[in-house]
Amino acid sequence: MIAVFLVNSLIVMVAVIIHYEFLYRLTLLLPRIQVRHRFRIVLGVGGALLAHAAEVWIFAFAYYLMHRAGGWGYLEGNFNGSLMDSVYFSFTTFTTLGFGDIQPHGDLRFLTGIESLTGLVLITWTASFLFVEMQRFWKPR
Repeated sequence: MIAVFLVNSLIVMVAVIIHYEFLYRLTLLLPRIQVRHRFRIVLGVGGALLAHAAEVWIFAFAYYLMHRAGGWGYLEGNFNGSLMDSVYFSFTTFTTLGFGDIQPHGDLRFLTGIESLTGLVLITWTASFLFVEMQRFWKPR
């Protein structure tokens, strides 16, 4: 159980660090770009989406590796064990959409729960970041 906690904590910390770095770099970059002020928001949204995609892939690699390794649990249902199925499962879990066509078993269940919580927090963080950036750059001419 300690190993599950440590591995899950490490995965979450990597996702949070990636998110922090993306948003921090966007904060530094957006004021420097010589484009119309409202287009900066579009770039901010694009950067945030890239951050979320990278974070989903981090969780997907974890699912893929844990599913293949013994003792971590497994995914079943509409799941063939491929990396792309792991990415699909991770996207639906991260966004809390959860279609339910893939079910986790064993210790993988803990990672799915923490991924949903992490996705909710990071998506909210992105929304707050974009709100502040819009206040900064979304000014009338």
